[in-house]
Amino acid sequence: MSGTLGGIGRAVRSNLVADSQTNSAPRASSAWATLLDVEPRDLARRPLHDRLTRALRAAIRDGRLPAGAAVPPSRALAEEFDCSRWVVTEAYAQLVAEGYLAARVGSATRVSWSPETTPARRRAMPRPAQPPVRYDLAPGLPDLRAFPRRRWTEAVHSVTGSAAQYDLGPPDPAGHPALRRTLAEYLRRSRGADAQPGSVVVCAGITDGLFRICRALRAEGVAEVAVEEPGWGRLRDAVASAGLRISPVPVDRDGVRVAELARAGGARAVVVGAAHQFPTGAMLSPDRRAELVRWARTVDGYVVEDDYDAEFRYDRRPIAVMQGLDPRRVFLVGSVSKTLSPALGLGWTVAPPALLPVIRAANAVAAPPPVLDQLALATFIDRGWYDTHLRAARRRFRTRRDLLVRELAARVPDGQVAGTAAGLHILLHLPAGTDTAAVVAGAAAAGLRLADLDAYRAERSGSPALVLGYGNITDAEIPPAVGLLRAALDG
Repeated sequence: MSGTLGGIGRAVRSNLVADSQTNSAPRASSAWATLLDVEPRDLARRPLHDRLTRALRAAIRDGRLPAGAAVPPSRALAEEFDCSRWVVTEAYAQLVAEGYLAARVGSATRVSWSPETTPARRRAMPRPAQPPVRYDLAPGLPDLRAFPRRRWTEAVHSVTGSAAQYDLGPPDPAGHPALRRTLAEYLRRSRGADAQPGSVVVCAGITDGLFRICRALRAEGVAEVAVEEPGWGRLRDAVASAGLRISPVPVDRDGVRVAELARAGGARAVVVGAAHQFPTGAMLSPDRRAELVRWARTVDGYVVEDDYDAEFRYDRRPIAVMQGLDPRRVFLVGSVSKTLSPALGLGWTVAPPALLPVIRAANAVAAPPPVLDQLALATFIDRGWYDTHLRAARRRFRTRRDLLVRELAARVPDGQVAGTAAGLHILLHLPAGTDTAAVVAGAAAAGLRLADLDAYRAERSGSPALVLGYGNITDAEIPPAVGLLRAALDG
């Protein structure tokens, strides 16, 4: 055992023998020959008993002193450290009180704690190896390789150096005014929204925005919200977590079936993907857009428009949001998760002006994203970098989607591709009787990540289909990925 006294920092291994202890233990259990790293006094400025306590605690926590091992008698350790016995007994008493040591009359003081028994150690225990993901055809991610690192770094650097003193204070719960102005202008010119800075609320993403809206709707007396079936599960979770009932409404090739929504009766709000519904890829038809607005007016209700990956349209210009049809009845939620990266945690809600006070009151403790990140996004958009990034992304994703569709036609001719030529995913319908769960599992074992349409259904029944994403995969990886899909289908 080594000691460091008087700041000289010498290390001395104990010459004590395990068999001299009270109630001898096997030599393998002895802690007497363990090296202790006691801080020098001139560096630590702590009393010796505190430094010894820390050294023993560290030796126990990192496993050098295993559970059941006996520590030296206090007199012996005091002699080795050339200190009073009180120093050692004080250290031992502290560790007994903390649960690291156990002292019994007539027996040696022993280590009573093991890292093997802690939750942190259990989490670190080896788990069965998972096959590495070689190819990712699951939906939900943009091309993370193409994240504009240099431009984003420039934006962050610029706002960090130029931010005013008041920008570094408590943030505005609705978001920084600069970003709200920028988003309002961007949404007006690029998405056809009826947006003003005062109607924009900055949030952490679409799910966060929907949760805030649902809290406000509940405060307004809304008890039930309709959601698309099939649909994104996290949107259903957000509605439920706000304390509202969920009413699934089916989707067909023209989007949500408004007639069935009207027959359902109880809902006074509905969440829809108008430009590119997830996961079916349907676009809400013009007739149904108008019909949905009429429904909201009839029931004195609201529409929440999820602008999911709507910036990416490949057969025509991106279609405008339906929020502009009636900004008093339609909320608009969006984010940069599918255009830049979900790691940024930046999104927005455009709310009917009459409900803005209710949204803020219903979410008084909700914190906006970090101010410097908000200012960086405002700079990124104002300097034209966001538009440049989106133009390049559209070209890249259009080429990639076309390649995926061609490979599927050649390798999976019994499948049928569905969905608008837009966004970051397609729907692949498979022959009746296909066990899609087995296909997904078999593909995963080969290193291919897929998504089953059943994962997005409230009731897992319906024609078999896969939701294939092409955002987070390279063009060169698509042919071998489809080859693995074919092998999984052949089973």
